[in-house]
Amino acid sequence: MSGTSTLNVIIVGAGLAGLACAADLAAAGLSVTVLESADGVGGRMRTDRVNIGRRDRFLLDRGFQVFNTSYPQVQRRLDLRALQLSPFTPGMLLHTRTGRLRFADPTRRPGGQGDLIRGHLAGPGGLAALAALSARDMLLPARLVSRGPDQSTLATLASARIPGELVELLFRPFLAGVFLEDQLETSGRFFHLVWRSMLRGTLCLPRRGIQAVPEQLAAALPPGTVQLETLVRTLTGQGVLLADGRELPAEAVVVATGAAAAAALLPGLPIPDTRTVTTVYHAAPASPLAEPTLLVDTAGEILNTCVLSEVSPGYALGRSLISTSVLGGGGADREPAVRARLAELYETDTAGWEHLASYTVDGALPAMPAPLRLSQPCRVTGDGPGQDSTGPRRYVCGDHRATGSVQGALASGARAARELLAGC
Repeated sequence: MSGTSTLNVIIVGAGLAGLACAADLAAAGLSVTVLESADGVGGRMRTDRVNIGRRDRFLLDRGFQVFNTSYPQVQRRLDLRALQLSPFTPGMLLHTRTGRLRFADPTRRPGGQGDLIRGHLAGPGGLAALAALSARDMLLPARLVSRGPDQSTLATLASARIPGELVELLFRPFLAGVFLEDQLETSGRFFHLVWRSMLRGTLCLPRRGIQAVPEQLAAALPPGTVQLETLVRTLTGQGVLLADGRELPAEAVVVATGAAAAAALLPGLPIPDTRTVTTVYHAAPASPLAEPTLLVDTAGEILNTCVLSEVSPGYALGRSLISTSVLGGGGADREPAVRARLAELYETDTAGWEHLASYTVDGALPAMPAPLRLSQPCRVTGDGPGQDSTGPRRYVCGDHRATGSVQGALASGARAARELLAGC
């Protein structure tokens, strides 16, 4: 490799990891090109704008997503004020067989703890165990929160003396929507970090949709850094080969795609299993829930639902916008069952709701069973999978190399940049 002043780096993929990596390399004075096969940046963080007639306009994120303000990488890289964030209620509504129960963060909504205090969610012992768990995760430094032997989230909750009924009523249905699995097999180490981030941060939506996050990152790069609709067919001994037959040279290549695409470009690269989720969007004449609160289905027929236009008015002009997520694929075929369940959850007639779109996101998150490494090296070594020892140095980053979160993707991109610069 030549000196950093002339180093030419190609990054494949303009998701969060690729954009973070590009930002750090460009700041170090390297020449960076980001190649993205899609027509916009963001990877899985994309937003579609849908107009229906003259009155109705909607922002549909490609899969229900929330934005957490507490992540260190978010605070370092993003102008939160410019995103015009609107918060969810700090807590959730739980739909049970006997009615709704409210779980609210006592540090922000002291008056919203009725169902906890009255014992509807947990008795005195369960409440004390929940308070101890939350205080530990909220107050300890992150490095201590994630330290120690790893086990499943289910085992972690048992170790924290969380009663089984509270696990089934609150943690299992809620975390199914976070981890995209309902067995609580996800790493307890990661659970502690997620719980900490929710207690310390605010869950929000940007006014212009979730894609506003990667768009802000891309806008901060030098002009011309990102090239859209440019598909990389394969890596070569000189750089990358594009789908149109052109070969672009590079002294280093960073693969910042999803797990499956990374394995295709770097044959033999070990990748985790992934989770799939389907999100269904409906337009309703009136809001079925007049608050910006997540409604969780404790029966598990759906994961969760919310009225996005109550959270951020910019998501809908005209009718109300409802987002609902379910585990697995199926796309539009899931809509009739989802609509029927929403009638029960919202206690309203949904026959007049319009189905706007359904998004199935394959590989929405990496599977993260225990024991979990919170971060993996990014350098693809000379004798490792997908590496040509005579060609450019190769690196790989993304949430599948860290944790399935915005923080994980950004941190993995930053690690790839550090490792690349250390080798210059």
